[in-house]
Amino acid sequence: MVPATSGNFSARLSDSEIAITISGVHKGRLTENDLLSIGINEEISNEKKPSAETALHLQLYKLYQNINCVLHPHSQGATLTKNYSENNILLEGYELQKAFEGVTSHASKIIVPIFENDQDISRLAKITEAYLIQNPDTKAYIIRGHGFYTWASSISATVRQCEALEFLLQCEINQPVSK
Repeated sequence: MVPATSGNFSARLSDSEIAITISGVHKGRLTENDLLSIGINEEISNEKKPSAETALHLQLYKLYQNINCVLHPHSQGATLTKNYSENNILLEGYELQKAFEGVTSHASKIIVPIFENDQDISRLAKITEAYLIQNPDTKAYIIRGHGFYTWASSISATVRQCEALEFLLQCEINQPVSK
């Protein structure tokens, strides 16, 4: 889900610090040298270049005190949303929805908002933050034609959500519409 050097990952190290992947490295071949320690208030601890989307990670850690990992792959399902006209994807009736923290039934509804891709990360962060404040139970969001963000209380829970979301995006995007 992270071809070439796409995507970025982060994990909370403490209440005031996260580790995030540096810019331009292949995420399938990460080593300890490919991570950067950064303060929640964006104090960088060394000379490495953080991901251009670091602000989106930091925003999530500030909004959700209980999360400890954020994953942002450029998956095929999220990339295919460039042709998807809706502003969100409704996940409903899938047993796999229970892979998301706090979801206990396939009868639950998970709304995954889709935001327009924007190279101005500060502007994008303001838009996503406004949505997340209004919708605090959000489990993930998509940047149209780009990738998605998902977060959870642990690395393993976030990986589980990441895999489940990609599978469900493929189901939704590739199914014939019959309404």
